[in-house]
Amino acid sequence: MNILITAGNTLVPIDRVRCLTNIFTGRTGAAIARCAWERGHHVVLLTSHPEALEAPKDERWTMQPYCTFDDLQNLMRQRVMDGGLDAVIHCAAVSDYLAGGIFAPAEGTHFHAETRGWYSDRTTEPRMIDRAAGKVKSDEPELWLRLVRAPKLIDCLRREWGFRGLLVKFKLEVGVREEQLLAVAERSRQQSAADFMVANTLEGAREWAFLGPLSGQYQRVQRPELAERLLKALEQSHG
Repeated sequence: MNILITAGNTLVPIDRVRCLTNIFTGRTGAAIARCAWERGHHVVLLTSHPEALEAPKDERWTMQPYCTFDDLQNLMRQRVMDGGLDAVIHCAAVSDYLAGGIFAPAEGTHFHAETRGWYSDRTTEPRMIDRAAGKVKSDEPELWLRLVRAPKLIDCLRREWGFRGLLVKFKLEVGVREEQLLAVAERSRQQSAADFMVANTLEGAREWAFLGPLSGQYQRVQRPELAERLLKALEQSHG
C-alpha cells in the first residue's frame, strides 16, 4: 500500500518569535511509519520531529518535515489531491485553535475577575488595542490572545480533498473512564468517516490504546503492539 502518515505537533505563531504548541513528539507516528516500511509498504511520513527516528534510505520511504499548522495543512492537501494513496494514518496532534490576534486593554479598561467581564473607569466604553507585531512588546501589564477554531484537517480529507482510501483517526482524552473514552472515540470516528480509531487517555498513553472497530468492537492493545496491530487491520481491509 501507499500510506501517508502524519506525526508530531503543530506550531501556531503568535508573532514572528512566539508560538503555541503541545507536548507531543511524534514518536507514535514514527513507530507506525517504520513498521509500515518494514512490512513492505510505501510510506510518506509528515512529521514535526524528523529526529524521532533514523530514516531508511529506500525508495519506499519519504519523510517531509513541517513546523506550523499551515505547513501540515498544505502538505496533506498536496499529497492527498495528487492521488495514489491507499491509506492515511493521521496521528499528528494538530492544534484545535489558531491565533486570531493579540490585544492589550486600553488605559482605563479593566477585566473584572468575578464577573468575567470588561469595564472602564473612564467615561468611555471598555476598549482593546491591537498589539500585533513582528515581536510583541514585553512591557505590557497584560496581554489577551484571541483564539479561533482551526479547520479539522482529518475532516478535510474526505469532504474537501476527496480522499477515498482507508483512514485512521487518533483520539486522546484526559481524566475519563474507559467507557466514556470509547463512546467519544466512536462518535469521533463516525464524524470523520474514518475506518479505524486509535483512542487513549493521557494517563495511559505510554502503556495502552484502544483500536477499533475490529470485528465490531474496540480492543485494548499494549503500546508496543499498536503499530503492528494497526497495520494488520489496514492490510486485511485493503485486501
